[in-house]
Amino acid sequence: MKKNRQALIARIISENKISTQEELLDLLLASGMNATQATVSRDIKEMKIVKRADAMGDYRYSLPSVRDEQSHSKYMSILTGTAIKTDIAMNTVVVKCHVGTAQAACAALDRIGLENVAGTLAGDDTIFVLCYTPEAALGVRARLDELFGF
Repeated sequence: MKKNRQALIARIISENKISTQEELLDLLLASGMNATQATVSRDIKEMKIVKRADAMGDYRYSLPSVRDEQSHSKYMSILTGTAIKTDIAMNTVVVKCHVGTAQAACAALDRIGLENVAGTLAGDDTIFVLCYTPEAALGVRARLDELFGF
């Protein structure tokens, strides 16, 4: 079931301009595949689907390429061992890092891309991840904790 659903997701993304999980879910349901938004969200994460700007500057879901996979691995190796802890201050996630590693870790986070993030700022040992809402900050913190291995 999961394999079939993910194959259908890949086909839908390849053949359509999909910019939200809701659009993807609607097309899955229209294709006869029963799924929930939570399942679609997990599939997107597992399949390493990302949002990219198309030729018109509109963001849409895109399947990862081999090059993306290699870049992702490179950035993950930079992130490994850099962070000490994460915290939240309203809509900002604060990442405390080992001295001298925050800028490299922040650049890696920017390249990986995080949903619901307006921007990042790094000092010597601290990264600020500005989220759109306090609720988004909770999700971003959870994702960062996962990336950093907490």
